[in-house]
Amino acid sequence: MKFHIAINLERMDSATDIKQVRDHVLEMIKMADAGGFDIAWAAEHHALEMTIAPNPFQILTWWADHTKRLRLGCGVANASYWHPINIAGEAAMLDLISGGRLEMGLGSGAYQREFDRMKPGLKQQDSWRYMQEMLPLVRKLWKGDVEHNGEYWQFPASTSCPKPLQSEVPMWVAARSPITFDYAVANRCNIMCWPLTFPMSEAEKYKAQLDEAIEKAGGWDGTFALMRHTSVYENEEDRSASIGAIRNVLGKFGNLVMQKGDVIDGFPENIPLRELDGNARVDPEMLEENLMFGDPATVIAKLKAYEAMGVDAFIYYASMGLDMDVQKRSLKTFIEKVMPAMA
Repeated sequence: MKFHIAINLERMDSATDIKQVRDHVLEMIKMADAGGFDIAWAAEHHALEMTIAPNPFQILTWWADHTKRLRLGCGVANASYWHPINIAGEAAMLDLISGGRLEMGLGSGAYQREFDRMKPGLKQQDSWRYMQEMLPLVRKLWKGDVEHNGEYWQFPASTSCPKPLQSEVPMWVAARSPITFDYAVANRCNIMCWPLTFPMSEAEKYKAQLDEAIEKAGGWDGTFALMRHTSVYENEEDRSASIGAIRNVLGKFGNLVMQKGDVIDGFPENIPLRELDGNARVDPEMLEENLMFGDPATVIAKLKAYEAMGVDAFIYYASMGLDMDVQKRSLKTFIEKVMPAMA
């Protein structure tokens, strides 16, 4: 099993020093680089302090300058927010600067709140159409001149400047629905999935959708990666901090997904926990069971279950508003006590 890390610059409140957040994220990335992780993923989000990522290519270029072997994953850019020539050039420039370490991911976005500001009039559930038009077009722009007259973009003959150093940039799609699995497999893309806080059965559903897509396409040689919030702890204090942090984040996440609260100066209001307690996805015991939480032995057992299911790469999602020192202890323990058992 391969290991990736996903981490955001995140502030849960205005008292947190953004410079401290910046330095912490870079320290985590350096730890992952030295510890044997394969890819580091940066997201794209807008006007949200809990995920400060207005341009994933800028973040990844920053990381490229401080790492030696980590590949740099755009995980993922929202296709509807970009022009194809723009994103092809930005991504290729990152590949050039990093010495050919780009992993390119496209997706359909997460929150309607962002669409209302970045692409007014577009519903989140319809944004996959932009991704499906953009992905093959970016590949063509990386090869040379192409004229395009599509549904969402039209332009005369143009090419990406610069071109990527890699002759074939690995492409990734964030998938949850059967139509996206079908598209990713048919277009030779790797796939990343995030079962949120749902149990193992949600991951099994994604694997079944992938298998069906592979059968339709007559084969696939891509990578199936699965992401989970992760915290490895060896004492009750860190355990309690981890569960408390993820529940706090879920209150804000629920606000954004359900559009059931306001966002003040970039900070989403929490949905009161009493409104979440009835939902199994936020029950403390269920969270500890469903997420990649636990002591090293427990985490190893969970990873082996995913490996047996057919997961090729595990994405260690570090960001959940957890105390920075606890985050570093978790990652250090994962590198030293979990990863060797999966070799």
